[in-house]
Amino acid sequence: MSKRKGKVITEATTFKSRKVAAASIEHTPDDANPSHQGICSKAFAQFSTGDIGLIESITLKNFMCHHSFGPFQFGPNVNFIVGHNGSGKSAILTALIVGLGGKATVTNRGMSLKDFVKTNENTADITVKLRNRGPDAYKKDVYGDSITIEHRLSSDGCRTCRLKSKSGHLVSNKKEELTGILDHFNIQLDNPVSILSQEMSKQFLHSKSETDKYKFFMKATLLEQMKRDYIHIKHTKMVTREQVERQEECLKDLKQEFLQKKERYENVASFSDMKVVLENLKKAMVWCLVSEKEQLLKQLKEDIEKEENNYKPKDNLQLCQTKIIQLEKKLQCIKSKIDTLREEQESLSEDNVKLKEQVKIISKAHKDQEVIYFRALNKLKQSEQEQNLLQEKLNKAKASKSLNSEGDSEYTKRQKSLSNLKEQLAELENKCTHLNQDIKNKHQALLKGKEELDKLRLEERNVQASYESKLKRKNQLLASRSNKLKRFGDQVPDMMSAISEAYATGRFLKRPVGPIGACISLKDPSLAVAVECCLRSFVKAFCCDNYKDEAVLQELMTRFYPKGNRPQIIVSPFSDKPYNIHGSMFCFHSVLFHRKAYHPEYPSVMDIITATSPVIINCLIDMRGIESILIIKEKDKARRVMQHCRPPKNCREAFTVEGDQVYPNRYYTSDFSMARYLGGDIETEISMLDSDLENYQAQLSRFQLQVNSVTEDIVNMESNLNNTILTMKATLASVNHVKAAITDLVTASEEQINDISSLEEVAQENQQKIEAEKQSVQEAKAELDKQRKMAEDSDSKYSSVRDRIDQLLEEIEPLKDEQLKLETECAKHERNLKILENKVKAHDDNIEGMKNELAQREEELQEYVAKAIEISPERQHVVGNTKSIDTEITRLNKKIKVYESDHGEQQQVVREYAEALALYREKTNQVRDLRRFIDRLDNIMSDRQNRYKIMRRSLSVRCKLYFNNFLIKMNCCGSMIFDHNNETLSIMVKPPGREEDGVSDMRSLSGGERSFSTVCFMLSLWEITESPFRCLDEFDVYMDMHNRRICLDLLLELSERQHLRQFIFITPLNTSNLPKSDLIKIHQLRAPERHRGQTEDEDV
Repeated sequence: MSKRKGKVITEATTFKSRKVAAASIEHTPDDANPSHQGICSKAFAQFSTGDIGLIESITLKNFMCHHSFGPFQFGPNVNFIVGHNGSGKSAILTALIVGLGGKATVTNRGMSLKDFVKTNENTADITVKLRNRGPDAYKKDVYGDSITIEHRLSSDGCRTCRLKSKSGHLVSNKKEELTGILDHFNIQLDNPVSILSQEMSKQFLHSKSETDKYKFFMKATLLEQMKRDYIHIKHTKMVTREQVERQEECLKDLKQEFLQKKERYENVASFSDMKVVLENLKKAMVWCLVSEKEQLLKQLKEDIEKEENNYKPKDNLQLCQTKIIQLEKKLQCIKSKIDTLREEQESLSEDNVKLKEQVKIISKAHKDQEVIYFRALNKLKQSEQEQNLLQEKLNKAKASKSLNSEGDSEYTKRQKSLSNLKEQLAELENKCTHLNQDIKNKHQALLKGKEELDKLRLEERNVQASYESKLKRKNQLLASRSNKLKRFGDQVPDMMSAISEAYATGRFLKRPVGPIGACISLKDPSLAVAVECCLRSFVKAFCCDNYKDEAVLQELMTRFYPKGNRPQIIVSPFSDKPYNIHGSMFCFHSVLFHRKAYHPEYPSVMDIITATSPVIINCLIDMRGIESILIIKEKDKARRVMQHCRPPKNCREAFTVEGDQVYPNRYYTSDFSMARYLGGDIETEISMLDSDLENYQAQLSRFQLQVNSVTEDIVNMESNLNNTILTMKATLASVNHVKAAITDLVTASEEQINDISSLEEVAQENQQKIEAEKQSVQEAKAELDKQRKMAEDSDSKYSSVRDRIDQLLEEIEPLKDEQLKLETECAKHERNLKILENKVKAHDDNIEGMKNELAQREEELQEYVAKAIEISPERQHVVGNTKSIDTEITRLNKKIKVYESDHGEQQQVVREYAEALALYREKTNQVRDLRRFIDRLDNIMSDRQNRYKIMRRSLSVRCKLYFNNFLIKMNCCGSMIFDHNNETLSIMVKPPGREEDGVSDMRSLSGGERSFSTVCFMLSLWEITESPFRCLDEFDVYMDMHNRRICLDLLLELSERQHLRQFIFITPLNTSNLPKSDLIKIHQLRAPERHRGQTEDEDV
């Protein structure tokens, strides 16, 4: 509220913040007669003007786009600033806001102060001069009749302010001083009723929101500020109430201190009684100590008896020893079986080698005997042919016995022919010898070719098997791209889904973990073969927390695995932490184990694997003992470390990079060539498999070519052999024919010499010879049959031995797995045995220690009893424990010391009691007074809220009356409806001539009519608010000339009534029709360069 209107409700403003500007209610009756009010205003305006807060002048330098602008000397009442767009009208208003300390955002012309500095300039200066006269002047003796406010804006966004007196003397450069001046003059820069900028004018004149109009009303009348102040008071009251409650808590402590001093005051006379009580407590204390010692002694005896009756450690030790004996028996049995099978295997291996050699020898003998048989058979056939020829000769001799007339010339020819035939026979026999040797060579070459073909086909089958295995592995790896679990079997992903569903439905107490191979990774992928050889079937195993979960998992496995081919299930309670195997021992299920194997060069299996869960590591430690298995890449070094010298401590076996298993006394070669489950890079392995498959395909193609080539060579050799055999047969036929011819010639020659009787003798000898040869053929046949049977028997024996060796290998493999499992279990039980032995020993040592402690405590009890009798011969019946008695003794000692120190100074105790009583009463009264003040403040705030509502209703009613009064001057009718609950303000206007229409919404009015109606609303707010000056920027831009004329009349009339205030109107329109008056001052700004050029062109 203005300081000049003191009769308005002064109780509504008690703070230093902006005051609510509201005119006195006493003016309301005069508003009904504006002519009368205007006459009075004119008469009064001739004699007086405003004294404080009026703007006398504004000077600008390098501000916005103006180099030097002003000074503008403003009149005390009405000022019009007229000029074209760009001439600097709004710059003056902006400079006024910034020059009075306003922020850049309030002007709606820039976001920062540096935006107002002219381009290419470093600073901008604004000088505003305010009037400071009359009895309400601000520090009149300091500033004088005017206050000069100088602002300098820098291009970096900073500002400096200097406040000077009328004489130019610098008074202050503090912002607080400027704020005090604005508060004293009631200048409200952020109130649109005081300063309505061009942008705000556009928004205000064209606003259609009822909520925005209501906010404008609240802000203009400062009711919004009052509302925020009330909210702040409520918050402060709440904080004060909380502080009072905290003071009440402190008051409790003060009361406690007061009661303690009161107790000291009241108990001054009880000093001797406390000493008696103290002596009794000391006696009770010693006998209480005796009772506690007796109780501890009794408890110790019970503990000793309990420990002596505890046979569980010994029973566990005996049970463990029994299990170890059973396992050693099973292990010995399996070892003996394996040794027996290995001895049998070694024996069969030797027999196999011997039988193989024997088969070769027998096969060779059979072939040789076959050759002998066929030779004897051919000789028999030849003898039979000779016998037939001899018989024919004999018959011819008998037939031609009488023919002896031929001469010596015939005999000579026969001899010559016989000589030629013998030479031909020699040549043919030589040829037969060469052909026979050629047949043998070709037959041997054929046999070698067939052996080579068999070898090639065997190698081809091996390569084909490897190719199929690699192809199957490749398909498995391709499937594992999308799902890593497919490495462990095509059914594993489905089984894992079933496990997840079962766990989700609550069938598992804890979710099983597995397969183990899928849950581990290797730090060095090159050791994958070694780790797989070490873990073997555990790679595909699963881990369960309890046997109930194992039964559920077994049931799920029946859906996906055939019986006998299911993964192993390991049952062991799950733990969140891995076993501590780095110390001297680690604990598992209350059992202590020795630490892991250590070697400075070679890691253990546990060192090179990483698991997703400690459960995996713990299970592998339990089942496989991975902490005691070393990985040694080279075979020679593995043998040297494990067998040539003493193995490393706690190490029982080792594996090489190829997967060979090395024990201190034996060595097993691995049959693994590639890691199937723990391979690191799938793409690399697939590319290697592709390369291997290509190599195998190339090998198969090469084998196929070689087989075809060898087959073709064999066919050619067989063809050549057959041709040679045919040639041999033809040559033998020729030999036989030549021999027959020779025989005929010899016979013919001898026919002349020998008689028929000699031929008969020869025939008889030949017959005997044939009989002998038949006997030889039969013997050779019998020997051939014997050799064939021997070959068949040796082949059968060799096949049976080979089959038995394969069978033994199949029998040894599961026995080796069983042996490994039993050795692991046996080692585990041996560790348990050592631990249980240590437990039994610790149990016995514990009992012995407890007995020693019992004897010591009995001696202590005797000493305590003796001391107690010295202090109090008669045993005291004690209630309570030593702690409570000791606390009471300590308390009494302190009180006695206090009283002893205060002995003879009772006045000090009385004085302290009196001071505590006075302080307690004082604080109590203060808290009570604060409570009363808060309650009274509640009542005051309630009353203030009611007065606030009354004032808000009064201002809204006055605003309505003034608004209707202004509309009547335009021959319009309308109304304003305030909804304070919903915070809306609706304005309804009916233009002239349309009173009967239902039109009431301002959106149906023309632009000028709507602007005029809004200006009437603005003028109504001016009537009910106060400010030393009011500024309007381009309020009449959207009005027609008629509405503009009416608005100007209303503004001038209002300025005459409010002659103590200053009005600044900014317009780009012509003001020639304004009335001439000393109260009206028009500032015509020069047009910018572009407008001057246009004006000159129009004049020309």
